Amino acid sequence: MKLSAALIFFAATWGASLAVSAASAAGAGSGDVSGIWWTNNYSSEIRPMGGGALPFTPAGSDAYRKNAAGLKDGTVEDAARKFCVPDGIPRILATPYPFQIFQSPGFVTIVYEQNHVFRTIPLDRPVPKDEELVAYPYYSGNSFGHWEGDTLVVVTKGFNEKTFIDASGLPHSDQLHVTERIRTTNGGKTLEDIATVEDPVMFAKPWSARFVYDLHPEVRIDTAYICGEKHRDISRVRGVPK
Repeated sequence: MKLSAALIFFAATWGASLAVSAASAAGAGSGDVSGIWWTNNYSSEIRPMGGGALPFTPAGSDAYRKNAAGLKDGTVEDAARKFCVPDGIPRILATPYPFQIFQSPGFVTIVYEQNHVFRTIPLDRPVPKDEELVAYPYYSGNSFGHWEGDTLVVVTKGFNEKTFIDASGLPHSDQLHVTERIRTTNGGKTLEDIATVEDPVMFAKPWSARFVYDLHPEVRIDTAYICGEKHRDISRVRGVPK
């Protein structure tokens, strides 16, 4: 009898724990951005939403001119396409390939098909100061998130300087900060990500770009992606080079 009572107590406690975990994973008291998402449009250039010129500093304008010319004549390498290193943020947000967002207690994880990029975003933790991240410069930076209502806010910083902001060679320094505001619209069928770029070395003021994706539950992320080789058919995405 004592064993039976103990088993009943364990089952009840374990079940309650699972219920709490499930509610947390689903984003209780927050939003739900989980799912497989895929854009309908691609551009090699990321530009400010609403139009207008990029607010370059003199150093930023000079760096962009050199990058663009170097990519054209081959003196500058696009490592993300040649060696499959991560694209960096915000460049990966413009990917013409699908990606998947997972929500679990305390974390949001984004898995991009392109270049096998994983972003693990801890939630509700203090965002470290820049000097605390100097020793951890990553291609995708260091991301930290929190919920504001149904919007996931992600601050990313602590980048290395081996990536471009976009495929045209838009530059950044190690002082780059990117703040994303991610939410679903259209009854959960559309995902919107507004990314604000701050880099006092390259840009005179912050600027924002908007990325929109559709929900594709029928798609499965293919882990066989290898840059430079034929892969998934992305001809459905407008703007992809033929």
